[in-house]
Amino acid sequence: MTSTPGSASPTDATTTPRSDLRRFTRPVRWVHRTTSALMLVCIASAGCLYIPQLAELVGRRYLVVTVHEWSGVLLPVPVLLGLVSRALRADLGRLNRFAPYDRAWLRSALRRDGSPRTAGKFNGGQKIYAGWIAGAALVMLGTGLLMWFTHLAPLVWRTSATFIHDWLALAVGIVVAGHIGMALGDPEARRGMRTGWVGRGWARREHPRWLDEQ
Repeated sequence: MTSTPGSASPTDATTTPRSDLRRFTRPVRWVHRTTSALMLVCIASAGCLYIPQLAELVGRRYLVVTVHEWSGVLLPVPVLLGLVSRALRADLGRLNRFAPYDRAWLRSALRRDGSPRTAGKFNGGQKIYAGWIAGAALVMLGTGLLMWFTHLAPLVWRTSATFIHDWLALAVGIVVAGHIGMALGDPEARRGMRTGWVGRGWARREHPRWLDEQ
């Protein structure tokens, strides 16, 4: 879909080239930004709790614990609120469907053999990341609540929850760092999430099936 009269605000019309494609609507970008901010606060506060050097530097452990707990509890809220957006529901549906060409994309990416990679609006790697991080966030929320409200479960449950929470938090930190690294390597993808628009050439190269849908 190109920028046509009635499809964008007057500001968008004067700043967005007519050859660009609308990739993300404002509600989708809002959900991504707020969820990302909460996730980064969770990771940063966890670092201040578990890394001695950071704990000594920051201090105020009770405040850090409170920030960590509430940022974790609020993590699912942006997505839940964003479900009122038809565009977000459509994107979640796309992320939830794994097609044969997604498996081919993953094989090509893992082998790095230079073979063509065909992707829809989201490629196979993005779909796996979205599913994994959503599941991890729910597990982190559940185990975190057991650690927060100690009267909810017996000691053995709380001990297991602490073990799972700590090690999964490390995995989340590594995966999120990889996600950020991939984003830093693709300025056009970042522009799509920042402004909602991407160039047609980038779409043809990275997401040809999605371009055909437009």
